[in-house]
Amino acid sequence: MSESYNFIAASHESGLRLDIFLARKELTLSRSQIKRAADEGLVLVNGLKAKAGYKLRNGDIVHLWKKALADCHASPQKIQINIVYQDPSILVVDKPAGMVVHPAPGHHQDTLVNALLFHCNDLSGIGGVLRPGIVHRLDKETSGLLIVAKSDEAHRGLAAQFKTHQVRKSYKVIVYGAMKEDHGLIDAPVGRHPVDRKKMSTTSRRGKEAITHWRVSETYQGASLLDMDTKTGRTHQIRVHLNAMNHPVVGDKLYGSSTKFRTIGDPFLRAKMKTMSRQALHASRITFSHPVNNAEMTFSSPLPDDMAGLCDFLRGYVLRTL
Repeated sequence: MSESYNFIAASHESGLRLDIFLARKELTLSRSQIKRAADEGLVLVNGLKAKAGYKLRNGDIVHLWKKALADCHASPQKIQINIVYQDPSILVVDKPAGMVVHPAPGHHQDTLVNALLFHCNDLSGIGGVLRPGIVHRLDKETSGLLIVAKSDEAHRGLAAQFKTHQVRKSYKVIVYGAMKEDHGLIDAPVGRHPVDRKKMSTTSRRGKEAITHWRVSETYQGASLLDMDTKTGRTHQIRVHLNAMNHPVVGDKLYGSSTKFRTIGDPFLRAKMKTMSRQALHASRITFSHPVNNAEMTFSSPLPDDMAGLCDFLRGYVLRTL
């Protein structure tokens, strides 16, 4: 069964885009979902169908139909996952590299959602037909910590925290080259690449605010281990920001890593770097407020074996000379 909502635009909301206006309401809908609803004729302004970009006027009456979620078609699979915390409302999982978070067209099996459905039968349905319980994501080849909602109340609470940037996320990342400073801040909007639609870019004309803090943890020959904190959570944010700094993530096949790899002169070092077959990026720490009891919660995850092994090698590496 679908739900319907009515809102009246206040004077201070005059001039606001319709999709932004609705995204600010507690509807657990993203702007892309709102645009899709508008395209399907499920959003009316003063009784008439309206586009997502409609500019509101004081007193406009907005009506929205929120379609009921379809049954989840993802099937449970007995896949081993590392659940580091669980209670009746949430769980925190340490996702391995190589695992897709949720099913998508052409990839309906072997995802984190499939594994979660086997281990838990009480996941939140707010996330949609193929992504129950999923509040945020990690790229397939990024490892580390994810929060999963087990109730609709928890999902709403966590989504609100992510929306207002209250969730603090830290990452470990191995990049090419030595940094000129020991810490810094990258403040560069991130949006869809103007040419390659599979990529994100800091040169997009429609980029959204993206802020990343970084600190050098260790410096090696030809590489560095960084600690990174993200204030925002744009798609590929860390990878795009580091590539824009000319320090792409080791093993990143999409953003500049191959170019940097070819500049390594020592074949022994090249061979070792090549063993990192995925981007060397790990979600190592996450802090948030429990969405039900409001207790502050922090979880940490050690470097996975592939990244730890590369760091061990680089610590002991001595540049070979002919």
